[in-house]
Amino acid sequence: MSNSVTKYFLAIVPQEPILSEVMALKEYFFEHHKSKGALRSPGHITLHMPFNWPDKKKDKLRNALADFAANQKPVAIKLKDFGCFAPRVIFIAVEHSDELLELQKKSDRFFKTELNVFSAAYRDLPFHPHMTVAFRDLKKNEFTAAWSSFENKNFEASFTADSIALFQHDGFKWNVLEQFKLRKTES
Repeated sequence: MSNSVTKYFLAIVPQEPILSEVMALKEYFFEHHKSKGALRSPGHITLHMPFNWPDKKKDKLRNALADFAANQKPVAIKLKDFGCFAPRVIFIAVEHSDELLELQKKSDRFFKTELNVFSAAYRDLPFHPHMTVAFRDLKKNEFTAAWSSFENKNFEASFTADSIALFQHDGFKWNVLEQFKLRKTES
């Protein structure tokens, strides 16, 4: 029996045309500032950081996430302008939302209690929802140039997150393996 594991993470993926707009920004940062790391995944807002999961238990993971999602409400998301984690990362900012914060807390609790998955490296960092467009491979001098041209740029978009996506790493990039519908309705 195989003991191999695969890397996954959980996120919200925007619908079109926002998804293509985010990809165009990632391509801009690659072409103009040599940052290609963000091109390794579609635009997304991470809910649970990357974790390893045994290949032989993949169905358990997918079934558990489907059950979790079915008990969550869709969430309104508003993207507004740009932010950064100096001196390496530039992102599209996500406006504060109690509903999004609650979904992230519930997903974190779900991973710990139902799947016994912990993200120890990130446990002390608060949830800071964002959509990365220039990744940690952005050199400091390139960051300075890029941020000076983007810190006052406008970006506005909104969408309703009606699903969560399980991303799987294929050894080179992150791909959406499956989307799970958020189905809970107001009662």
